[in-house]
Amino acid sequence: MPAPPPPSIAARLARAVLGWALAWGLAVGLAVWLAASYEVDELLDEALRSSAEFMTALAAEHDEAVALPVGTVAVEHFAWQLVAADGRVLRRSQRAPEQAWHATPRTGFANVAGWRVYGLLAGGDGRVLYAAQTRAERNEARAEVALGAVLAALTVGLLGQLWLRARVRQELQPLQRLSQRLAAWQAPQGAAAALGAPERAELIPVHAALEDLAARLATRLASEQAFSAHAAHALRTPLAGIDAQLAVAARTAPPELAERLVRVRGAAARLQHVVAALLGLFRSADGTAALQRGPVRLDELVQRLPPFALALQAAPGATLDADADLLAAALLNLLDNAQRHGARTVHLAVGEHGRVLQLRDDGRGIEPARRAALAQALAEERYADTGGLGLMLADRVARAHGGRLRLPEVAAGFGADLDLGPR
Repeated sequence: MPAPPPPSIAARLARAVLGWALAWGLAVGLAVWLAASYEVDELLDEALRSSAEFMTALAAEHDEAVALPVGTVAVEHFAWQLVAADGRVLRRSQRAPEQAWHATPRTGFANVAGWRVYGLLAGGDGRVLYAAQTRAERNEARAEVALGAVLAALTVGLLGQLWLRARVRQELQPLQRLSQRLAAWQAPQGAAAALGAPERAELIPVHAALEDLAARLATRLASEQAFSAHAAHALRTPLAGIDAQLAVAARTAPPELAERLVRVRGAAARLQHVVAALLGLFRSADGTAALQRGPVRLDELVQRLPPFALALQAAPGATLDADADLLAAALLNLLDNAQRHGARTVHLAVGEHGRVLQLRDDGRGIEPARRAALAQALAEERYADTGGLGLMLADRVARAHGGRLRLPEVAAGFGADLDLGPR
């Protein structure tokens, strides 16, 4: 099961900012609501007092003997009662109850059975005018103020979150540009020139670490190339000596042996070419420096190979556009793998307009899961997971030509397609 992807910096910051915006909005809204609740109560109480004074002035304009029907006068948003000194309701609004809010007339503010009541003397005979508002209306007013405060705070917080998210995305752009330049960096080019100057102070240590890594890789690459050069000299010298000894032996040998010695000398010469091609492949950065492409007849290439305990069936007249020596080295390893896995017959063909060498054998083959794992390892160039030199060398030869080694599904045995890239 593949490992889950690492968390995103931008996503983590966005979630943190969103959480902060929501918490900030709720906290500010709560603070505003607490402060506004007190102010709303003060304003509503002041409105009650003003209403009571207004209604007292109205009552003073009427003759005391004039009896107004109950409920004939109404004031919006408030209820009122004009109560006699003995507690009788003389006049009231439609919303006011029939019974006086206080059994004994009293002045000032009071909370009575769901009402907020304010009493004010309405004359010298002990009459009291009550102005009142329901507690539900006052709670509704406080809720409207609180809702407005919370919505305003949340709106500001969310707008801030969107702005901060855009800023975070903008600030992460240097990291994306650095990754793009790093992906386009070629080994021969200096890391400092390829990566450019750090765009942020936080990227200075990253640039320094990458430049140090590039320097160490360059040193290692130079060491490996130097080793390849020494190995090439060490291999060419004994092979040249073998060729010289074979030439002398062929001149002095009896006629029945001379022909065999000539064939052995030819095989040694071909081995020299293969060794030189392989060394050139591994000495260059991408393998293309040593590439010598040309038309290669498949049947002639098979004849150049050393004998195997295999029946090789090559398509007659098929031609590949490739480096003959590198192709021979790759084919040698693929045939060796086929022989070790129980194959007796190997079919070789050319496909896709002379750029793919197709190999099919009748060996034991491999399980689909193992084939998929090998194909994935080759695609990612994880050659340590391919289990040997054969597939790795074949893939390196294919990549040097501009292609890659593919492992197609076959009905039986094992199959390999050596894609040699475009002509």
